[in-house]
Amino acid sequence: MSNRILSLLSVMALAGTAAAEVSYEFVPNFITPPPGKETIGDGHGEIAVDSTGKIYVSVQDKDPALAGLQVYGKDGKFIKTLPLPPSLHGFVIRKLADGEHIYAAVLGEQKVIKCNLDGTVVMEIPTSAFPAEQRDFVTVSKSDEADPKKKTTIASGVKIADSKTEITLKLADGTEKKITKEKGVGAAGGLRLTNCDVAPNGDIYVVDGYGRSFIFVFSAEGKFKSVFGGPDKPLALANAHKIFIDTRFEPARVMICDRGHKRMLHTDLAGNFIGEIATEMRNPSSASFHGDLMCVAEIAGNVSVWDKANKRVADLGTSPAMTNTPGIPPQDWKQGIVTSPHGITFDNDGNILETEWNKWGRVLKWNVKK
Repeated sequence: MSNRILSLLSVMALAGTAAAEVSYEFVPNFITPPPGKETIGDGHGEIAVDSTGKIYVSVQDKDPALAGLQVYGKDGKFIKTLPLPPSLHGFVIRKLADGEHIYAAVLGEQKVIKCNLDGTVVMEIPTSAFPAEQRDFVTVSKSDEADPKKKTTIASGVKIADSKTEITLKLADGTEKKITKEKGVGAAGGLRLTNCDVAPNGDIYVVDGYGRSFIFVFSAEGKFKSVFGGPDKPLALANAHKIFIDTRFEPARVMICDRGHKRMLHTDLAGNFIGEIATEMRNPSSASFHGDLMCVAEIAGNVSVWDKANKRVADLGTSPAMTNTPGIPPQDWKQGIVTSPHGITFDNDGNILETEWNKWGRVLKWNVKK
């Protein structure tokens, strides 16, 4: 047999072995909710695991006993709730030279916080730290009298003044436009921060995922450094729901869940486009890394696993129908089938935990088969 054929067979065998090794089994009823509760509470956030294996889930429930950052043991049993803001839409737990911390985007307050694992806030990046060009960008429109939901755009720009009688915008061409506040006229926009992550050098990356999809870079001390992305070329992002620092590569990359375009892409740490990872997805919403693998929460009804070569190696919990709603009640949940995956993480053993956009709150787990 020729060396060429032997080499080909070796590659095929290795590929088959790798594929066989990446398989998972669903763990029914893994999470034990807080005492006296049937579910964990209104979920529209993230899930992460610390270096000891504890599980953290953000919950935005109106019940103060549930709202904040819930902490569970490796066995899925409830431990406590950290009294952090309920609108932690996206957060990560990272261990750097200064220790292990929670970095979170507070959607309801448009700020970023850095916390100890006990919930003590040690640093904050306030709204005022973001550049005005993105922070104060608004669209002024007028509602139709017959149909208030129907709006006509008047102008978009950076809001530089807002009095009782008029709004003043700085337009893209540098000119100013004054708009009278007549009946039905209003401004909407500004920051809508959805996630953050930390580069190996300590720089903090923050995405305006529910706003205009700009990505901001701050120093480890919280000082603004740069901004990239947004709705225009070259990246042309739309609902860049969450971003993550992909340390599978050297140098590390920024991985963007560009949900509005149903794709994932990589940039370098300066924001220069590297390439698309995947397209035509079920709206990628979050991701996590373990070894050479990446797991992805696709909010329209799927969890996927990818290798470092951007090959899909597994799909988990796939819903037969395209889903994307928080309104599926517990009695309609099906074991091992997702509804609206919103947050996801690997644990320290390579198992996958996923949290859903769901009014009642839902966490699913798949164990990796050894």
